[in-house]
Amino acid sequence: MDGIVQDITVGTKRGSDELLSACATNGPFIMSNSAPSGEYTNGNDSKKFKAENRTSGILPSRVIHIRKLPNDVTEAEVISLGLPFGKVTNLLMLKGKNQAFIEMNTEEAANTMVSYYSTVTPYLRSHPIYIQYSNHKELKTDNSPNQARAQAALQAVNAVQTANMAIAGSGVSDSAAGLAGQSPVLRIIVENLFYPVTLDVLHQIFSKFGTVMKIITFTKNNQFQALLQYADGSSAQHAKLALDGQNIYNACCTLRIDFSKLTSLNVKYNNDKSRDYTRPDLPSGDNQPTLDQTMAAAFGKDASLLGLSVPGVHGALAPLGMPSAAAAAAAAASRIGIPGFASAANAVLLVSNLNPERVTPQCLFILFGVYGDVQRVKILFNKKENALVQMFDCTQAQLAMSHLNGQRLHGKAMRVTMSKHQTVQLPREGQEDQGLTKDYSSSPLHRFKKPGSKNFQNIFPPSATLHLSNIPPSITEDDLKLLFSSTTGMVKAFKFFQKDRKMALIQMGSVEEAIQALIDLHNHDLGENHHLRVSFSKSTI
Repeated sequence: MDGIVQDITVGTKRGSDELLSACATNGPFIMSNSAPSGEYTNGNDSKKFKAENRTSGILPSRVIHIRKLPNDVTEAEVISLGLPFGKVTNLLMLKGKNQAFIEMNTEEAANTMVSYYSTVTPYLRSHPIYIQYSNHKELKTDNSPNQARAQAALQAVNAVQTANMAIAGSGVSDSAAGLAGQSPVLRIIVENLFYPVTLDVLHQIFSKFGTVMKIITFTKNNQFQALLQYADGSSAQHAKLALDGQNIYNACCTLRIDFSKLTSLNVKYNNDKSRDYTRPDLPSGDNQPTLDQTMAAAFGKDASLLGLSVPGVHGALAPLGMPSAAAAAAAAASRIGIPGFASAANAVLLVSNLNPERVTPQCLFILFGVYGDVQRVKILFNKKENALVQMFDCTQAQLAMSHLNGQRLHGKAMRVTMSKHQTVQLPREGQEDQGLTKDYSSSPLHRFKKPGSKNFQNIFPPSATLHLSNIPPSITEDDLKLLFSSTTGMVKAFKFFQKDRKMALIQMGSVEEAIQALIDLHNHDLGENHHLRVSFSKSTI
């Protein structure tokens, strides 16, 4: 590798293939630690990654190598990866190989870019891509038609960034012109909401890509959403390309971003639901902020939001009061400088379409306890197919609702929604209850009380494969297969962890059977002072 680099002299023009052969294997890939296993490393790429990850002495460079680009990617989209960090001075597109090289104006800008993407996986057109340093200190391109198009796009985009010039009619591609003509307003949806996402959190994240002027947050269809206005359309484009599909925290709070039909937001109040950063004189308002009625035409199918008070954001603005959750959230937040969290919202779920012949408070406590610490459970006295489940806070309630709604329990598909109740009331003394209301606030089976617990990093949707832990040495594979098959259903596969026989994976005949197995056997006494721990797994056998 070193010999190849030394052969390239300053001022010598190299063709695309020749440059690729010198650069393609240099340096370690820079990837997010939260990327799903197998998403990046499979087949030959897995071997190459392991080899490159051991490479030492790769020095920072102004030239950055980008791999695994989608087939339909545009020059402007590739350039946008570097724009938030400084000026992009050169571009080499290798579309036939789904690769590209960009050169930043300073090594510091390149270092900042690589450092940022080492913690945030870059996506283009919803595809994760690889970013690494190149061994080249500057980028030399040839005069092929493809590279001429790339240079035209580069010049156009840089003109927009540095001089805010109109590029309509310049003859460059529509994708480059789109950076200037795009709406400056983004619509943001936060999926898999586990930790709080506040207006200040959004401002801090999106300010990395330009001047944020206004933000309005609201809830629609039980989803935390926001409208965010930049000073210009190019900033909105850069933010969308860089952040769409990213997680704010590891494995949760996923950003889904699209352009709004609006071109401007009308903010009436500066409070924890809306903010106009250009108008610090706005009142806080006694009521929730509203969206201006004049936006209705631009909103189209979303017009139902207009003129309505923005409701309380379920699961988006609550503190994680539990010490362990607070510690986990603070640790994640500290990595990107996220400020503190705001006030609490409702944490009570309404669970309906239950099997009244079989449902008990204990089974709901165990199942919903996979996604948070259940405080109280109440099966309704006169409507036993319905129950209330009170989680520790609204973020846990949101997580449980998103994962368990529609799952089958005792032969029926549960419906899980937010309840209008703020708390589950315990029965008054002497009141007939038949054991339908239980208080679990002091239960030793809570999964998330321990600060820094790995349980926060291993929360997955219900699946047919279960993760077992705390298995004593005397328990064999046959013992566990017999235990699970005799109580819940058919065992299709089993595997001990190779490096730790205290853990294993067991695959049931269906997701419903796995749910029942978890309910029946979590905390099962296996002897030798070992109680079995059961959770859902993302893996398969």
